[in-house]
Amino acid sequence: MVIGKNREEKEKPQSIDDLLSFFAEVHDPRREHSTTLHTLEAIIVITILASVCGAQNWVDVQLWGEAKQDWLSEFLDLTHGIPSHDTFSRVFRLLDPNSLNQAFVSWMSALAELHGDIVSLDGKTIRRSLDNADGKGPIHIVNAWASANELVLAQYKVDDKSNEITALPELIDMLNLKGSIVTIDAMGCQVAIAQKIIDKGADYVLALKENQPALHQDVVDLFKWIDSDRPADQPVEVGIDEEVDGGHGRIETRRVMSTEQLEGLESCERWPELRTVVRVESIRQIGEESSLEYRYYISSLGGATDQEAQRLNRAIRTHWEIENKVHWVLDVAMREDENRARKDHSAENLALIRKLVLNLVRREKSLKCGAAAKQKRAGWDHDYLLKILSQT
Repeated sequence: MVIGKNREEKEKPQSIDDLLSFFAEVHDPRREHSTTLHTLEAIIVITILASVCGAQNWVDVQLWGEAKQDWLSEFLDLTHGIPSHDTFSRVFRLLDPNSLNQAFVSWMSALAELHGDIVSLDGKTIRRSLDNADGKGPIHIVNAWASANELVLAQYKVDDKSNEITALPELIDMLNLKGSIVTIDAMGCQVAIAQKIIDKGADYVLALKENQPALHQDVVDLFKWIDSDRPADQPVEVGIDEEVDGGHGRIETRRVMSTEQLEGLESCERWPELRTVVRVESIRQIGEESSLEYRYYISSLGGATDQEAQRLNRAIRTHWEIENKVHWVLDVAMREDENRARKDHSAENLALIRKLVLNLVRREKSLKCGAAAKQKRAGWDHDYLLKILSQT
């Protein structure tokens, strides 16, 4: 920004220009022949900036904009002032979520290098987005999280009368996954989804449960056979990784066993590039009581050595980061589950804005504090707000 120029001559801060470059292609849903007092550019930018500063609803966004109007006027066309909360709401209800999501994906693609990263796909319900008057339940969104990059890459809303199985292929199609490892829970353990991941040049690690009954039983039986007293002429190559965690009176021993010896398992033949099956054995001990749990996975990665078993263990454990680093933060720091936006596309579009904010706040490393504290600082300090936006 150049100090001392008239309003018409002042330049946008570079971080605002960078933000607008990604959202320039978002289509304005308002009728072209109607009178629009506020530009789509101003509405989107104020919404993002206010959300970075902690605004959680449209009234918050309007109030933040009014408090910052003189500063915002230095780089936005605010001839008619700050839009009302009803205007913000109406525009985001009408905005095409696919168009907004594509802008988001383009921005995140510019930030992320996914080769070798673990990308976790998992769904989250926005609980108070239900609309009882229209008989609509809460919306459910599937998110993509890149662990090493610490970025939410994209989201895809599950159709009202469908489930994650239909949304996952659409989400995968949005992403450049070449060279990454994709992890999904048992809902996504489907042949077509595995094929989609392979076609994108990635590997998969998929949780296996009884929704694939034949394959699940074959894998359970295979590991029972591996555990048994086999004749010496029936050797089997396995990879093993073991770790022990403890704390708060709890001790958990986790033992991962993987093998590539799938000969004779007809249920494996239709799975694309299936190379390894995995068993995770978890023993939890609290005081005198202990429990044993087995979980099973299939993967296109190798699993015949201890080093490969360690890699698989890391991918499986990393999958749950999406719960701790994305879903938990959205609910606790950003109060997503309490948000009542529900008409038309508003809940889906606001969910995307929150993920954009989460990505930007997390990438800003100069302050050693949580997301909520960074948002407060951004609300107090324009320079810090622009610093957060510069994480591109």
